[in-house]
Amino acid sequence: MRTYLAVADGTEEAEIAVRFAARRAAKTGGALAILAIVEPQEFVAFGSIQATIEAEAEERAQDVAARALDMLDEERGVLPRIVVKHGEPVAAIQQALSDNPEIGALVLGAAKTGAPGPLVSYFAGAGMSALPCPLMIIPGSLSREALDRLS
Repeated sequence: MRTYLAVADGTEEAEIAVRFAARRAAKTGGALAILAIVEPQEFVAFGSIQATIEAEAEERAQDVAARALDMLDEERGVLPRIVVKHGEPVAAIQQALSDNPEIGALVLGAAKTGAPGPLVSYFAGAGMSALPCPLMIIPGSLSREALDRLS
């Protein structure tokens, strides 16, 4: 089954990408994987403080993924799978793609204005040659109505 992988990071463009991926999955009989990334935290010398910082980062990632799920409540027939990865965003996405050979497309949202964002810039540039699947870039300037019409 074709799986669409979308990154949920709490930004507007990520929400657009998740919604687009969910609608495509619903229309094509595919699946949706939502990737939440726990970025490395600044090192603190005391173990208990470091553990607390890391636990809070994990909780924030889970919250972002949960908000993405709430947004998709109206997409009947699509039960997203939440994937949480630890590390730098590019490496975490590459690992998620490597871990699941059924991923048929990486769906990223571009920023509404200005530069498209670091993930889009990387995967549409230097990282393109290493992708095992197509890359779908969703413009952040699309309205909800336009997004629904196009997906």
